[in-house]
Amino acid sequence: MTPPRPARGDARFLVVLDADSTLIEDEVIELLADAAGSRAVVTEITERAMRGELDFEESLLARVGTLAGLPQSVFAEVGALIRPTPGVHELIATVHGAGGAIGVVSGGFHELLDPLSDSLDLDHWRANRLGLADGRLTGHLVGPVIDADAKAATLREWAQLERVPLVRTIAVGDGANDLRMMAVAGLSVAFNAKPRVRAEADVSIDVCDLSQVLPLLGLRG
Repeated sequence: MTPPRPARGDARFLVVLDADSTLIEDEVIELLADAAGSRAVVTEITERAMRGELDFEESLLARVGTLAGLPQSVFAEVGALIRPTPGVHELIATVHGAGGAIGVVSGGFHELLDPLSDSLDLDHWRANRLGLADGRLTGHLVGPVIDADAKAATLREWAQLERVPLVRTIAVGDGANDLRMMAVAGLSVAFNAKPRVRAEADVSIDVCDLSQVLPLLGLRG
């Protein structure tokens, strides 16, 4: 029988995941761009960012700008296309069964992460918010941008909330935007990651199966 989960603020350890290409197999901005007919433009902006011509915030705002005019109904349409990464249900259930907490911090968007996180029974989640006016996307964000610094700060915040020392936190991600939270965590895991992330992480997982995180937690042989 699965033991009861501990009360909030009394977790044994904390796992924090990136969302796009980690919690899920997709890049949500690309799915939204497909709906807007702006996939080619978004791809070009992403490539410029990878060449160092734009920083994360500049590239995110430029990509979000291409979504202006999309109806609010696009969230349900794109949400139906999102594919949770294999092994994610086992990871979450086992972490909870062992008295741990699990959260997701994303450079993506609350409008898509909220229903997914609720359905997956995550303990915490945070992402950017898209601007809406008259039922359509404005092409802008509302509130602070979730960038690399925000991800690191979020991991610290959740660890404090759960009363988990940083040495018992695990950060899992794939891109440069995850490196600062990975540096803060007690254990950093590169998941199907870019070469720089694999080089800087404590551990690298190169198969698309999040249950492979469990042996690192001593929860599976």
